[in-house]
Amino acid sequence: MVARGLLTFKTTPSIVATGVTVGPLEKKSLFVDKFDKVYEDERCEMKTNEHGHAKMMEDACMIALSKVDSVPSDADFLLIGDLINQMTPSNFAATTVGIPYMGLFSACATSVSSLLMAALLTETGMSTCAIAGASSQHNAVERQFRYPNEYGSQKPETSQWTVTAAGVAAVAPYKKGFPSIECGTIGCAIDLGMTDPLNMGAAMAPAAADTLTRHLKGHNKDVKDYDVIMTGDLGKTGFELYKKLASNQGIDVTKNFRDAGKEFYGADASFLSGASGAGCSASVFFAEIIDKMRTGEYKRVLLIATGALLSPLSFQQGDTIPCIAHAIELTMK
Repeated sequence: MVARGLLTFKTTPSIVATGVTVGPLEKKSLFVDKFDKVYEDERCEMKTNEHGHAKMMEDACMIALSKVDSVPSDADFLLIGDLINQMTPSNFAATTVGIPYMGLFSACATSVSSLLMAALLTETGMSTCAIAGASSQHNAVERQFRYPNEYGSQKPETSQWTVTAAGVAAVAPYKKGFPSIECGTIGCAIDLGMTDPLNMGAAMAPAAADTLTRHLKGHNKDVKDYDVIMTGDLGKTGFELYKKLASNQGIDVTKNFRDAGKEFYGADASFLSGASGAGCSASVFFAEIIDKMRTGEYKRVLLIATGALLSPLSFQQGDTIPCIAHAIELTMK
């Protein structure tokens, strides 16, 4: 019997290339030197935020393919998603790159859910090159889920800044010298009754702690097995709550735990609790983490991307916020 939600990849598919593109404000990120392209315009010189969003994803895909001397016709699958209604930016990007496309939505956890899907297709022998990733664009996301920037609404300390970024990974059969996907855990949707869209970190923390616990127990691992365990975008508020919840389960959180959202903009208080958005974990995982694996600094990492599964409609109707977290384990062999 296969354990619920646990995935083991016997062929250990590899991440052979990545592509990361970010907006102009992301020059303030601690990771800016590892991003492939930084735009000078939030809309990437396009007419709308959504078309700029799509352009950013298109460029990320092309950058990743170029690193393995490939073109879109060499790729078997495009597995990407974003936060906008019906994932229209991803849909438009897919029409441009022309790779067989499946849009995926796990909110800000899409960076890992898409990677797991790419690994599954590769494991079965159905794919020799799959592009997986996620993106977000600040103006488009804020307008949809909260308020347009022009309103100048004030936000609490628990709120996070949606990053303008796209990150993708090219997944192929095992190749020596590249990070390989060894196993993963598909998260369970968890809803503890949170309703505040300006406190996403606290809403997502229980899902992150649940997935971490299930991954460690299910795959018979210990936190000491990893150079780093990085969550996607809990931010300062959610990250502390997540560590407390994990600690209550007997997990030592004192050494190798990091959060992309907390670190993205450093200690800049103007970003309040830190960064968020589907592009947050995608850009940090596929730039910072992959780079440190390629240079030998990290040998084994656990990446846990978190997502708040709300919609503008559910929020307007006063509904609670279900959340999800997916995990993937990468190794250098």
